[in-house]
Amino acid sequence: MDHLPSDPAILVSTVNMLLRDDEYDTLESLCYAFGREPEEVKEYLLGEGFVWSEQQRQFRPTGFDA
Repeated sequence: MDHLPSDPAILVSTVNMLLRDDEYDTLESLCYAFGREPEEVKEYLLGEGFVWSEQQRQFRPTGFDA
């Protein structure tokens, strides 16, 4: 994979999978590997209804982030 997907649902799925499968240790390392800023990705996905859960190390739909 050369870049992170732009579609929000596919982006969430990809990021969560790469973190779950231990391809990357942190969201930051994953984002930097693909030339993206973590805050940019978080802000974009927040606008699309997903929030970052540091505790669970994944993006979750807003309202299911507890």
